[in-house]
Amino acid sequence: MMTARMYLDYTVSSSVYGSDLEVTGIQIRPLQSDEPLPMDLLLLADPSTEVVETYIHRGRCFVAETNGEVVGEYVLIETRPETVELVNVAVRESDQGKGVGKHLVHHAIQTARSLGYRTIELGTGNAGIGQLALYQKCGFRIVGVDLDFFPLHYPALIYENGILCRDMIRLALVLAPNAQTHG
Repeated sequence: MMTARMYLDYTVSSSVYGSDLEVTGIQIRPLQSDEPLPMDLLLLADPSTEVVETYIHRGRCFVAETNGEVVGEYVLIETRPETVELVNVAVRESDQGKGVGKHLVHHAIQTARSLGYRTIELGTGNAGIGQLALYQKCGFRIVGVDLDFFPLHYPALIYENGILCRDMIRLALVLAPNAQTHG
């Protein structure tokens, strides 16, 4: 059985996404089953190999490439009928701040919509200031907080931006036409 590859070739100017940078030549595609997992990237977004292993095979991994090199990734996991969760969005450190993450999130939204999902959800740490800003700029709204999520689920303390990452901030975006985000 032949698998169709979904590619989006981005040449996006600052006027489209409100960024002061331009990203050119990024292709985002599903990771093929015969390709190795981009574990170095997966561990940038989730520092526990054990936790990544609990969800990576339940979802669809997509990779962003430029000049044949993987520079970013995200995973979509169906959580309920008509709902998908965006997990583990990561961009190679040398490519951060160039708009790649924003393109990954927009691609995830477009992919979820094209697959018929009505809602896309995600969770991020309370200390991920940049991530919280990115997701809200992409249309997600805060819908809840899982208190003490990280100390309960990770063996080591996680610090980001000099802040202890304790709580999981839950966000959602309703994909259905003319629908409003709950919350």
